[in-house]
Amino acid sequence: MIISYDGTDYHGWQRQDGKDLPTIQQVLEEVIAQVARHPVSLQASGRTDAGVHAQGQVANFFYSGVIPAHKLAMVVNAELSRLKPGRQDIYLHSSQEVPDDFDACGSAISKLYRYSVYNHLRRFPDCQRRAFYLPAKVDLDLMLKAMPDLIGTRDFRSLASSLCDKKDTVRTVLRCDIYRKNHYLYFDVEGTGFLHNMVRNIVGLLLDIGQGRRAVDCIPAILAAQQRAASGNRAPANGLCLQWVRY
Repeated sequence: MIISYDGTDYHGWQRQDGKDLPTIQQVLEEVIAQVARHPVSLQASGRTDAGVHAQGQVANFFYSGVIPAHKLAMVVNAELSRLKPGRQDIYLHSSQEVPDDFDACGSAISKLYRYSVYNHLRRFPDCQRRAFYLPAKVDLDLMLKAMPDLIGTRDFRSLASSLCDKKDTVRTVLRCDIYRKNHYLYFDVEGTGFLHNMVRNIVGLLLDIGQGRRAVDCIPAILAAQQRAASGNRAPANGLCLQWVRY
């Protein structure tokens, strides 16, 4: 399944058993189980955090229902629309049968996250759910000069969450594009995999550079420190969206 969702009202993708907190996985598993008439357990391409969105999340599960796989998305969407009439915040773009050895996470080659910043003095209500509002002046050229130091295979421990428990913090960033469109700044980060909060910390660091709070050439020293405290601000969750996953 390819899934879009507005994560504003959810505590991330992953089901949190024993806690009365709505998650994307929980809602989808319950609705799909009703349609399929058997329990389901979703495997996603990655676990988005509370408040983070998706345009192209991918998830798979074992299915033995009677509705053809390619029609399942349509039926599930009909059920989802009844949960929040007038504002469906989880939507299935498509569903299809895949080989038994397909794994939405393990089979992925790369993922692209897009971070959106509304960069204007005047705030508009419709941008607040899906973009970080930043009224300060940001120099795009400074960020573009700093960006190459983030591309390639590097140890990104300094740009992971302080709670990250991964022993191997080496990851590969394939590209990082920054561009303006009207009053928005967009950060597109593609990689083979990401650490917890890594993209939000990358954006926060680049925005600090763009506002003159950090030197353009600061990134190598920050990565070498291998400490979260070295990297500074983390961008808020509401601006981040998983755009697509490549297989």
